Amino acid sequence: MSLRFAYNTNGAANHRLDDALDLVADAGYDGVALTLDIHHLDPFAEGWAREAERVRGRLYALGLGSVIETGARFLLDPRAKHEPTLVTADAAGRARRVAFLHRAVDIAAILGSEAVSFWAGVPKPGIDPAEARGWLRDGLEQVVAYAAERRVVAALEPEPGMLVETLDDYAALAIPGLRLALDTGHCLVTQEREPAAAVREFAESLGTVAIEDMARGSHVHLPFGEGDMDVAGVLDALDAIDFDRLVCVELSRESHRADRMIPDSLRYLRECRR
Repeated sequence: MSLRFAYNTNGAANHRLDDALDLVADAGYDGVALTLDIHHLDPFAEGWAREAERVRGRLYALGLGSVIETGARFLLDPRAKHEPTLVTADAAGRARRVAFLHRAVDIAAILGSEAVSFWAGVPKPGIDPAEARGWLRDGLEQVVAYAAERRVVAALEPEPGMLVETLDDYAALAIPGLRLALDTGHCLVTQEREPAAAVREFAESLGTVAIEDMARGSHVHLPFGEGDMDVAGVLDALDAIDFDRLVCVELSRESHRADRMIPDSLRYLRECRR
């Protein structure tokens, strides 16, 4: 079985969505990780459902599968990056995040996406960690239930610096139906596990996987060959567990040269498979 690769549109932020999809398809990818954003299928636009239907047609015509990503920086609040989150003290803010994730699930259902990936958020100073964990669990349970009704995979991504930062944090939640969105580079940042070992250990929980290069201890997404990632080892581990979902390249800092990074990244991955 061949691994299937996708490219995240947060690494093509200077391109119109259709142009980004064309670049991804022309390079030979099997899918796209679509970060919902103001310029890439805005989930709050008046005609969001019609646009999702149109994008579904484009993906079908191009032969691309998809994963929905929800990490847009200023989609919910133009003045505060990533806010509000599932651990925001304001209940109305948390409800807005849950409503957004529900909308992401709706879009995933229209597109036939493999998963919706999302994260917990960073509690503000002074917030009681136990209270934040309660808010998080409540929000996660709502999202997982909503996704299950629509037969969409809800996958939580441990993110350095957030309340759910490590794979152990994810495992401790033990929420039925909540899958893992594993960004293999994050393992190098937290240095909790080697990325390939994480793939093997959490094989049964994986909802989606992201890959990029990264230096140990530094949360900067790097082009392949510029960090400490054993890319071939991670791909071998995914192959060994018969991972059949999209493996998504995430290079959010490389939009200014997406025309090169999109094809170059896939060439690198294919070389690792030879």
